[in-house]
Formats: sequence, structure tokens, C-alpha cells
Amino acid sequence: MAEEIKSVISRSRETILADALGVVALMVMLIVGLSLPGLI
Repeated sequence: MAEEIKSVISRSRETILADALGVVALMVMLIVGLSLPGLI
């Protein structure tokens, strides 16, 4: 199981990085969207 996870990570490092950046962007949009009503 651990060997499979390591091989998947080593094969798709760029994809994982892009997915992580997408998650960060979604979280930023969520936080900004939730705080906007308090600013207006």
C-alpha cells in the first residue's frame, strides 16, 4: 500500500501541485466571499 502511494506521488507530482494550488485558491475565494458581507 505504501509503495503504491509513493509511486503515484512520484509519477504525478505536477498534477498534485496543480491540485494543491486549486484547493488554496478555492479556500481563499471562500474566505473572501464569507467576509464580504461584513465589509459592506
